[in-house]
Formats: sequence, C-alpha cells, structure tokens
Amino acid sequence: MTVANKDPPWEQPSHPDLVKVHRIEGQYQSFATSLVTLPAGSLFTPITGHFFIKQRTWPSVEAPDGTHMDLNSDMFYVNHSCAPSLEYDVNKMEVRVSRDKDLHKGDLLTFFYPSTEWHMVQPFECHCRERSCLGTIRGASEMGKTKLAGYWLNTHINERLEKQANREAEEPNGQVMGEGSEKVDQGVLQAV
Repeated sequence: MTVANKDPPWEQPSHPDLVKVHRIEGQYQSFATSLVTLPAGSLFTPITGHFFIKQRTWPSVEAPDGTHMDLNSDMFYVNHSCAPSLEYDVNKMEVRVSRDKDLHKGDLLTFFYPSTEWHMVQPFECHCRERSCLGTIRGASEMGKTKLAGYWLNTHINERLEKQANREAEEPNGQVMGEGSEKVDQGVLQAV
C-alpha cells in the first residue's frame, strides 16, 4: 500500500507493542504484521493521530461524513485482504480484530478496503490469494450490495448501499443516478 524510500511524517514506530512494519523496496510492497495475539472482535487500537483531509487520496480512509482521514501512523501499512484480520470502524474510531477469526502474533495486518471506501482513487487487482478473493477491488459504490454481502462494512457504507439498491429497484432501464456527477448504468459507474 505504501511507497518505500519515503520516510513517513509520524514518529516511528507509532504502535511499538502492536505492529511490526516491513518496509520493502518498491511501490505497494511494504506491509505490517501483528506483535500480539488477540481473540476475534477484540479492540486492536483506537484510531488516533489522524487528521482530516479535504480530498480522497489512495492511502486515505473515508470517514462517515464523506471526508477522508490520513491515518498518520503505522496503521498506514495495513493492506487490503478479502479475508481481513482487522476491521477499521470509523464510526467508533477504532480498529478491531475481525469478528470471525482470532489474530495471532506474526499474522499479516489487513482490512477490507471497501468496508470504509464508497469510491476509491485507485481500484486494483487483489492478490490476497484467499478463497473469497473478489479480484478487482473498487469502492463499495461500484461493487454493489450483492457482491459485498457477508463482509463487515461501516455504517456509512451500508447506508449508501441500501440507498443505491433502493434507487436501482425504482429506476427503469437499469440507470441510477449516483451521488455527485456519476451515473450507474447497468452496474457500471460512469462519469457524467
């Protein structure tokens, strides 16, 4: 998720008892592993040290009101997985161990990006190699309620998916007007 050779602006390590950052040469190669063992659903860490930014960026995390946060901590190195080890709950401003599995020391720290992101600056091909891998990862608006069923999602994402599904049910010809200047035409988000 991150670019190596660029020193982050926060004091490192930001979570010395929780996170080990593995900085790897090359773009999107660095990652983080757990330094602790915790049961499913446990609090991993509060989201602190962040600051709000006006525009979404590839490493930002969407807040419930549609603004975006720069995490400004080693949690920046937590990458995507379709079978994540963590949940970023931006309503409670906390990171929890996934509800369906325990976290063990040495496990990769991952979260499901569409759980926070309605739109993404950079969709990408997922390489998590999980049986549940969804392939191309996009914002929740482009993935849809059916494809995201079974994943833990933040309240603002669930609410928007419900509105989107209701609009799709009401509109003839499969055309739905999305938020802002976008149109969903037969499930494909397009600029208008």
